[in-house]
Amino acid sequence: GDRTEVITFAGTHPYTSYFSGNVVQICPVGALTATPYRFRARPWDLQQVESTCTSCSVGCRVALQSSSDQLVRKIGVDSDPVNWAWLCDKGRFDHEAVNSSERLTAPLVRRGDELVEVSWAEALEAAADGIRRAVAAGGGSSVAVVGGSRLPNEDAYAWGKLARAVIGTDHLDAQIGDGVAADVLLGLPRATIDQACDAPLLVSLGTDPREELPVLHLRLRAAARERGLQIVELSPTATGLTRYAALSARHRPGGLAELVEAITADAEPDGEVAGVPAEDLAQIRAHLARAAPEAPTSGGHADLRRPAVVVLLGRASMAEPADALAGAVASLARLPGVAWLSGLRRSNVHGALDLGLSPGVLPGRVGLEEGREWFAEKWGAGLPSSPGMDTAGILAAAARGRIGALVLLGADPETDFPDARAALQGLVGARFVVAVDTFLTPSSRRADVVLPAAAYGERPGSFTNLEGRVSHLGAIVTAPGVAWPDWVIASELALHLGGDLGFGRVEEIWEEIVAVSPLHAGLPGKLLTGAEGRDGLVVPLPEGGAQRRRPRPLDPMADPGIASAERHTVPPGALGADAPVPSVVAGSSLPGAQGSEDRAGEPAALSPPPDGTAEEACSPATPCPPMLCGVPAAPPARGLPPTPAGELVLVSRRRMWDAGTQVTHGHHLAPLATPATAGIHPDEIDARGFTPGATVILTSPRGRLALPLLTDPGVPRGCVAVGFNLPGQSPTSLIDAALPVVTVSVETVDTRGGAS
Repeated sequence: GDRTEVITFAGTHPYTSYFSGNVVQICPVGALTATPYRFRARPWDLQQVESTCTSCSVGCRVALQSSSDQLVRKIGVDSDPVNWAWLCDKGRFDHEAVNSSERLTAPLVRRGDELVEVSWAEALEAAADGIRRAVAAGGGSSVAVVGGSRLPNEDAYAWGKLARAVIGTDHLDAQIGDGVAADVLLGLPRATIDQACDAPLLVSLGTDPREELPVLHLRLRAAARERGLQIVELSPTATGLTRYAALSARHRPGGLAELVEAITADAEPDGEVAGVPAEDLAQIRAHLARAAPEAPTSGGHADLRRPAVVVLLGRASMAEPADALAGAVASLARLPGVAWLSGLRRSNVHGALDLGLSPGVLPGRVGLEEGREWFAEKWGAGLPSSPGMDTAGILAAAARGRIGALVLLGADPETDFPDARAALQGLVGARFVVAVDTFLTPSSRRADVVLPAAAYGERPGSFTNLEGRVSHLGAIVTAPGVAWPDWVIASELALHLGGDLGFGRVEEIWEEIVAVSPLHAGLPGKLLTGAEGRDGLVVPLPEGGAQRRRPRPLDPMADPGIASAERHTVPPGALGADAPVPSVVAGSSLPGAQGSEDRAGEPAALSPPPDGTAEEACSPATPCPPMLCGVPAAPPARGLPPTPAGELVLVSRRRMWDAGTQVTHGHHLAPLATPATAGIHPDEIDARGFTPGATVILTSPRGRLALPLLTDPGVPRGCVAVGFNLPGQSPTSLIDAALPVVTVSVETVDTRGGAS
């Protein structure tokens, strides 16, 4: 009757899942309806367009449905190389934020202590005036841009071109202190999701795909349970992959580089390393030894399509810097047959990095020095003289008064940067702040100018997922008020600064990207929006595609000359009739085979686009700059300081239901984000005489935090785990981003409110 409930086992196993919305979608008779959609529209009232989910970096294919110019539903689309029609609940229901009444609808300019609505002309002139003052006082390098991972590819390219070619700064960073250095990530040979599932061995470095990349978690879980994928997990705490892993090694926070060096060294370790017992080290080495010989080779190098080992590369804890991860990458890269799958979670962060929103990296994964001459010619402007700073460096420089203008592109450092004190000091120290966003955030409330941006579903463009797969973004509803797409804001701001980005339509931006970026050469927009690009296309296009390129060895150290030897094509005409056309690699030719996908998920031969530009691209001319290749030298290992007596090492990781914009502004999602707790191993709780459920105070040199105590067997002894960016108090108040690890003292609060 009316008490019927969709459930597994009543009372003992309640139906709580990150993927519950799939039950509604696959209901064969349509009897189930998701609450956010119920009574919103009838099927015959809906308009629909295919798009890509941007809730995380997996890039699931979806259908957007609207009624009365509002998004009402997202449905998973069956994309064989990516999501198999599955969606996580965050990706399925976070469209509610797009419809929020709290959206920014008009530009704001600070008048005294208040932000007041103004016209676009007044806001753009105010923003341009602040940037001009900064450049006049300290040159282009006194301007910095933080954020951009939420933007489509075209918008990220527009802002990068504005920063470098018009303003003259290389201080750009799409990662808010929680990612992997671009010069480490972008030079690594990439794996696809299919390749990761088909490989003999997957090594997970710390990231928790269930919380951060949910549909990737489903794919890896299916591969482990049904196809025999062996997973070795190296992590300071348990993750969603732990129960499916052949081996989970719990290392000391900050000890990842030391651990990976031990398992890849020629000599067997003598004893435990970074807290991992010798017997576990031996088992990990055995897994690597069994997997490596299975890598088929071609021309002396491991075949790109059949990696022996795939490494899932992500950050294990926001309380650790990225240095240890860079050292681990350098050690694993020495193994033969290793490919890499990025575990960076932020929306279109891979597209932002590929299009140059990172210090020292130009569009197309090209280094600043290697691409300086090429891009200066194509953009008609000089480029910054030296690589810029990342977000941590930008905030530190701003705190010292060295940043005259700070631009935030959908970024909220006050909430998202791991070190709250450093973020606040940087925002306060910056003499002028421009925020481009969809909502007022703690950081944008401090801005001098706030510019309203169009959101997901309101602007067309393209998206790049963690594989490097470029797919189409559909637009189906109108942005509220006078909000503009980000590329339009960048173009208009450039005009107010006396420059011209040179495009008036989003399609023209993609044409320019294809023309100047060696990574995207041979990938016209028609291909992305046509049948061949329905599942997206992995760039750079493989051998036999619309562009030819020399295969990169899976061991990036095996051929140090490849970076200077690789050459790529650029379609003629995109830069003008008289522009030179880069040559292809010697001996290459363009096939005419029809598009298909091989079993590893890589696009196979693609038919040339109907306008014939792919054939013309074979004309000899000056080559494009080479793409980044190989692994930079590992940074010097930072010795871990001893943990002070009685203190615990802090581990802070992300959860799917957090205090992020898409969750907090979604009526049905916001209640799912639970406040942070302090998770400690039960043996540690017993040894210290703590009571589960009691309030404990965590204290570091940065600050104090009072949290409920939770028993968590997945946290090793000597550590305390606190979720990152959850409602309520945040561990960012404890973290010093300059330290290799953060230690905290833990005290209980007695009934009189004091600490004991």
